Amino acid sequence: MSISEVRDRLGAMGRLGNLRRPSSLRDLPFPLSAPTWPTSVPLLPKRSAVGVNYDTEWARRYPVRLARAAWTDLLTRPLVNAVAQPSVEGLDRFEQVVGPVIFAANHSSHLDTPLVLSVLPEPWRHKIVTLAAADYFFDTRLKAAYFAFALNAVPLERIKISRDSTSRARSLIADGWNLLVFPEGGRSPDGWGQSHSGGAAWLAVRSGRPIVPVHIKGTGRLLPRGAKRLYTGETKVTFGAPIIPDLPTRELVTRLEEAIAALGDEANTDWWSARRRAARSTTPPLTGPDASAWRRAWALGPSPKDSARRRSPADEKRWPPKP
Repeated sequence: MSISEVRDRLGAMGRLGNLRRPSSLRDLPFPLSAPTWPTSVPLLPKRSAVGVNYDTEWARRYPVRLARAAWTDLLTRPLVNAVAQPSVEGLDRFEQVVGPVIFAANHSSHLDTPLVLSVLPEPWRHKIVTLAAADYFFDTRLKAAYFAFALNAVPLERIKISRDSTSRARSLIADGWNLLVFPEGGRSPDGWGQSHSGGAAWLAVRSGRPIVPVHIKGTGRLLPRGAKRLYTGETKVTFGAPIIPDLPTRELVTRLEEAIAALGDEANTDWWSARRRAARSTTPPLTGPDASAWRRAWALGPSPKDSARRRSPADEKRWPPKP
């Protein structure tokens, strides 16, 4: 366009000295304002900043890691010790492992994650990432920021396999981070274990890193799913020997389930009896008896949620204690 044509167009709009002043930033010409969008083209949906898209990179920066270490050692561990009173077995079974591992545990309570993080020794405790459900722990910015800081949680798509989630987890392993995974995909609805999904096994096969099976006993009694009160009591965390991912994914899932079930048997009886049953393939499954709901509930024993099945109101323990 020639200079004369530009002048003619400006003259049609008004003289240069009489041009209308912009009343807002929107009136400024591009690139001083946002570009316009054709009305005939539908707008693209906005990418959500929460859920599986929440960026947790800031939670693994050095200043935040120092703050989280202080939070864990000065607040989380004392509270967990007061409420859950944990005992730990099997730490010597994986202490010789060099490099990151994938800790895979059964899941029956929100206490499981802080409990495992509080009983892990150095250097594992402060170099671990928790894979958490994106639709539950990262559905709002406030919750996402809290869990990313307190638990070093990373959003994981549990309803379907997400390429972003799996790629993020693999890159964390490559960077030297240990992972805490709950292969059941969610807390137990009735206190018994659930069938495992293939996420932990898939990550182990793809990354070549071993899986350390973990059994958590007792947290389902202190804070079961749907409970509104927190009880105090004894818990036990049992770590197993690392499982080398030298099997196909589906076979590794079965092997991991059997390993955690054997640890549960060990926690309820003793190491020798549990080993003998595991050798005979007679380990009691964590999924409980194949029976009616009342029979499965009865097999679990007294529940702190059911006052009729407690010994007496005086025996009830809750947190915080009544004044």
